[in-house]
Amino acid sequence: MTSATPDSGRVTGLEGAVVAVAGAGGPAGHAVLLRLAEAGAVVVGADADPARLAEGVDAARFAHGGATVTGDTVDLLSLDETRAWAHRTEQEFGRVDGLVHLVGGWRGAASFAATELGDWDVLEDLLIRTVQHTSLAFEDALNRSGNGRFLLVSAAGASKPTAGNAAYAAAKSAAEAWTLALADAFRKTGAEEGPRAAAAILVVKALVHEAMRRDKPQAKFSGFTDVADLADAVAGAWSKPTEEVNGHRLWLTPKP
Repeated sequence: MTSATPDSGRVTGLEGAVVAVAGAGGPAGHAVLLRLAEAGAVVVGADADPARLAEGVDAARFAHGGATVTGDTVDLLSLDETRAWAHRTEQEFGRVDGLVHLVGGWRGAASFAATELGDWDVLEDLLIRTVQHTSLAFEDALNRSGNGRFLLVSAAGASKPTAGNAAYAAAKSAAEAWTLALADAFRKTGAEEGPRAAAAILVVKALVHEAMRRDKPQAKFSGFTDVADLADAVAGAWSKPTEEVNGHRLWLTPKP
């Protein structure tokens, strides 16, 4: 991996990059913290659950001695708190080269008619509002990076909604649209020189991790993406030219 160019300080790989991870307390967050630390990045995780966040931060530090991995308890439903997190991160480390959005949640119903609109209220906050806040808070810093990445993890169901997943699929679809709008903003800011940052979507059917396999040893988890593979895909986003990442969906499961 390469590091900064001598004249601009522009990070062209993950060595020395500063990457923020929203929703870092879950299994996917723990895997991404580990992978980014392994690649030499400075990793700044955030989660609403301080205990789960600390577990992931400690594991990444232990696995990769010398890596800088920190954690902040942030309410991503507050735009002010999210902006403060972005500002604090850039002030402390001098740059922000990535925001990985892993905040998730699921609500479903037995049928379309059985859909509870209260589920939409929950998912709107978890899956849409947090994307809005992180993107608005980190856009400028990612542009200043010169090789920034905003990565949203989404679900194949957004492209092919099912009757019982109306609220979930609609929320995921809205989050994708918002992310693609950010990609267009990066494109317009870069003008003829091309985007200086990229917003992209990593699409999975669902995620699986070791605890799930232990709990259901007979389950096949067909089409699921292991959190370690997701983490590899996240890390790989910095190895491609920015214009090849910006505004694209990376499918980690077969298209529906």
